[in-house]
Amino acid sequence: MKKEKLAILGGKPILSKPFSLYNSLGAEEKKAVARVMDKKIISDFIGRAGDKFLGGEYVKKFEKDFCRKFGVKYAVSFSSASTALQAAVAALGIGPGDEVITSPFTMSATASAILFNNAIPVFADIDPENYCLDVESIKKKITKRTKAILTVNIFGGSSDFSKIIPLAKKHNLKIIEDNAQSMGAKYEEKYLGTIGDIGIFSFNVHKHLQCGEGGVLITNDEKLVFRAQLVRNHGEVIVDDLSGEGIQESIIGSNYRLSELHAAVAIEQLKKINKLNNPRVNLAKYLTSQLKKFSWLAPCKILENSTHTFYVYPIKFFAGKIGIKRETFTKAMAAEGFVLGQGYLKPLYLMPIYQKREIYPARKFPFVSEEFGTNAKYCKGDCPVAERMFEKELLITSICNSQRTKADIDLFVKAIKKIEENIEELKKYEPR
Repeated sequence: MKKEKLAILGGKPILSKPFSLYNSLGAEEKKAVARVMDKKIISDFIGRAGDKFLGGEYVKKFEKDFCRKFGVKYAVSFSSASTALQAAVAALGIGPGDEVITSPFTMSATASAILFNNAIPVFADIDPENYCLDVESIKKKITKRTKAILTVNIFGGSSDFSKIIPLAKKHNLKIIEDNAQSMGAKYEEKYLGTIGDIGIFSFNVHKHLQCGEGGVLITNDEKLVFRAQLVRNHGEVIVDDLSGEGIQESIIGSNYRLSELHAAVAIEQLKKINKLNNPRVNLAKYLTSQLKKFSWLAPCKILENSTHTFYVYPIKFFAGKIGIKRETFTKAMAAEGFVLGQGYLKPLYLMPIYQKREIYPARKFPFVSEEFGTNAKYCKGDCPVAERMFEKELLITSICNSQRTKADIDLFVKAIKKIEENIEELKKYEPR
């Protein structure tokens, strides 16, 4: 059988028309927004103590529904997962002189939440198989200043809580779960986000549940939820209002509130989260089975006793086994109609603010502080696995979303096979 010529070398692409952008919104969300508009109250917060401190009808309903879905006592909605993360760190009383161990292989907001509270992010390396924090690396990073582990359940999968929880208990550390990418996934029959002291979820446009922008903080701790609510809605004012009732909390807040419009959309999305997640899981299982045909690609590993909801599908690429660079492969795939991400994100400690150790002009605080005796350092090579994934090995595809089909996966795999069959010609194309 004659092999097809690669599109990058002048042949016909496998996918002639790009896939449509992912969109999980429907008639239900449109009707919900209309109901809010008819009431003419599109946000119902007031930054004072009283019945409006906790928001309006739809915000409260969404939080109640979220608690019921995930089996927790308290949920606090936010304008984003980023602001919810800031509130999580603040709720735990973490501040100047404190350290929080987290992943370098995540969106910048995870570590920035620590910096917003003037504490110091300490980056531990990741596991090369599931891309979450590596527990052996965490152990090496713990100091007398460490107050918490902010673990990231990345790509839809679970951190290794069988090791993280005992380690946290041994050193009296709190656990924050950044669960922005793993909504609906479980570890030992418990939903991710409910395992640590605080969990965070994200609802921006490309997440499992979307409402435009939004986030939620969940916890079973009454004190933590109150502090999170204070951070969300001008807490210093509320504390002043309640001073006569003996409320004394050292905290500062902002306007991190979710509007009634966003909450109404989120309520409808939450109702169908399983319907949105199940196709992702099924397609990912199918893709995993198909990728076993290629010795130079490694599918995503799922931890024992856990489930995965595949926010994206990560694939490990071994250049030495196929004989071309990762960049060449992604260019060839793009020409066939399948765009792949390379490396996910640069390890955070290589960003300018960490390399310069400077948030405020001409000041090193909180990285360097005589008052607290801190002197944080961030160097190339600190987390070699994260660096290797970024620079050489990791590929990302979003093909396993709920709008795609097995036929789409077959075309994706066909493109990979086509490249493999034309590898010698592609090697000649590759720059030396």
